[in-house]
Amino acid sequence: QVQLVESGGGLVQPGGSLRLSCAASGSIFSSLAMGWYRQAPGKQRELVARIFSSGFTEYADSVKGRFTISRDNAKNTMYLQMNSLKPEDTAVYYCNANLIIWGQGTQVTVSS
Repeated sequence: QVQLVESGGGLVQPGGSLRLSCAASGSIFSSLAMGWYRQAPGKQRELVARIFSSGFTEYADSVKGRFTISRDNAKNTMYLQMNSLKPEDTAVYYCNANLIIWGQGTQVTVSS
């Protein structure tokens, strides 16, 4: 059973940067389709970015050009580099594997 643990959230000013990490247990990480999702208060959970085992990536329009998803299969870890953060990026960010396994979430707050 794969387990996911996110880290790296926090409070940042508009225009700032954060890097989220998602550490996965188990030996099948390299074969997993991984993704970052987020949920703001009163809103539905939405896709932020995904990265497939091939390395192919896709992004929500709202984060294109600002966020970069990556993975290090040797470390069983996925990352989300978030630059030029905006207040509307404030949400709980969740790591996901194969659309069925979720982490516990990490809070990102963008505020001055």
